[in-house]
Amino acid sequence: MDYSRRSTLRIGVGALGAGVLAPLRAQAQDGQTKAHGFSTFGELAEALDFKHFRYVNPKAPKGGSLMIQIYNTSGNQNFETFDTFNIYVFKGDGAAGMDATFDSLMAGSADEPGAAYGLLAHQVRTSADKLVYWFDLRPEARFHDGSPVRARDVAFSLMILKTKGHPVYRSILSEMVSAEAESDDVVLVRFSPNRSRDLHLVIGSLPIFSSAYWATRDFEASTLEAPLGSGPYRLSKFEQGRFVEFERVKNYWGADLPVNIGTNNFDRLRYEYFRERQVAFEAFKSGQLNFVEEYTARQWATGYDFPAVREGRVKKEELPSGLPVGTQGWIFNTRRPQFRDPRIREAIGYAFDFEWTNKNIMYSAYQRLTSYFENFEMKAKGKPDAQELALLEPFRGKVSEEVFNEPWVPPVSDGSGSDRNLLRRADELLRAAGCKREGTKLKLPDGQAFEFEFLDSSGALIPHTEPFQANLRKLGIETRIRQVDSAQYKRRLDAFDFDVMTMALGGARTPGDELRIVYGSQAAATPGSRNMAGVADPVVDELIEKIARVDNRAQLNVLCRVLDRVLRAGRYWVPMWYRQNSLLAHWDVFARPDVAPKFSTGATSTWWWDSEKAKRIGL
Repeated sequence: MDYSRRSTLRIGVGALGAGVLAPLRAQAQDGQTKAHGFSTFGELAEALDFKHFRYVNPKAPKGGSLMIQIYNTSGNQNFETFDTFNIYVFKGDGAAGMDATFDSLMAGSADEPGAAYGLLAHQVRTSADKLVYWFDLRPEARFHDGSPVRARDVAFSLMILKTKGHPVYRSILSEMVSAEAESDDVVLVRFSPNRSRDLHLVIGSLPIFSSAYWATRDFEASTLEAPLGSGPYRLSKFEQGRFVEFERVKNYWGADLPVNIGTNNFDRLRYEYFRERQVAFEAFKSGQLNFVEEYTARQWATGYDFPAVREGRVKKEELPSGLPVGTQGWIFNTRRPQFRDPRIREAIGYAFDFEWTNKNIMYSAYQRLTSYFENFEMKAKGKPDAQELALLEPFRGKVSEEVFNEPWVPPVSDGSGSDRNLLRRADELLRAAGCKREGTKLKLPDGQAFEFEFLDSSGALIPHTEPFQANLRKLGIETRIRQVDSAQYKRRLDAFDFDVMTMALGGARTPGDELRIVYGSQAAATPGSRNMAGVADPVVDELIEKIARVDNRAQLNVLCRVLDRVLRAGRYWVPMWYRQNSLLAHWDVFARPDVAPKFSTGATSTWWWDSEKAKRIGL
């Protein structure tokens, strides 16, 4: 669930679009071409004169309140607290919902991953070599103080994110050479010849700031003053670390644009912060929250037997998201000496009994993750085909021989919770890696006791982790769970100061630039990046560069299958589990369009407040 209109274009795995300029709409001056949007590998679905997206209700009423928690993060955001309203820099814990206060040059479509249509820009022109882009701005665009959005604001925004933004933004913009105002309403952006296929679409998705506002402020500092924006919402009130509330901008300049029709329907957006899931659930039961996306199978199976559900005032729904499955697992920090050998990492994975955990803790609600591109055509299966082999052959001797055979999959246990055969196999791998058993303790090859820490800011996974720990103890490996507050957790992750952590990332239909942030060597050495595992493999880097530049989906699929084989051979994680559909619960005060987007549940960006329903249930 994501309220952002740029959700399909957001920085981060599973959200960053990939695309090339859409097929020509018209011929422009000096060999330029122009279009009203971007498309991944082909034709845009929406015509130049489209009125609105097909999955919205263009007559949706405005009003009511959406009261939720933050469900996904970008930049410096934190799930459990906030102390700054600048979410685009490294410093601080960014507040939820701030992206709704900013407009971008383009806006995404939930029917077309990797497609974008004009928002601040009404059209984009490109040079024949695709190294220069001109974004033509809408003259009516305004910041919340009434000042016009000019090209100098766009140029300032792109360059400040490239030089002073969060490491994620600095990395993704490394091949943007410059952004400058050619006139008040034309922004000229130059790319290096090494640019990726995705880069101009990334540019189109970034927030646009007021250069005048920031002229007297430090962009990199934490601030509890909401920066000036131009988006459909603005900050109305907050209590640091507890809640942040936004009001719909009644005179929002872009309300009638095709990309906005039928969206931004709530008068009030309120994000509540809770450090404990059970406390948050109690808040939902009492109506302090009116929408939740449930991620805990036990809660979904047993927790929703309360009066409001039985009376029909709260609804439970399971909706298909249409998106590829994301990744989720215990991530090894391979920067740590005890995790440098992939045989050791594999052995640890044998101690996790998914089959027992799924049945006894998760009500058999999940399937096991086996791939970085799970349940999608990019998932590697069987032995490499001819196309995959052609890509792999130059790497022979640089990668495990395993990648030329069946891809690695996590073991299937006997469901006992402590499969002796798997533990025996784990012991063999540990010994082969040079570990030695001394009594009940396992020693690493350097003679140090083998022990490590599971780091988390929540106790939600303790029931899943404790049986895992018990099996590790049988192997002579001592572990502990370290639960820290959310601020400390973020600081430690930013500094890669952990042994094992858990991470969930959304799936992407068209992977591209964002893979560098999560699996690239440069990111592995950049504090604040998403490369938690510390993957630093030249083969992975080369494959990512090919993926970021490939210009057709068939070859993209092949390249991703090859990358999947190489990453799976690295044993960088103990994969967890997934389910295809989203579990949603909400108080019965909402209505939604009859047609859902192809690649989203539509919740809650296309929903609206139904005043008659609200009266009926007494709200």
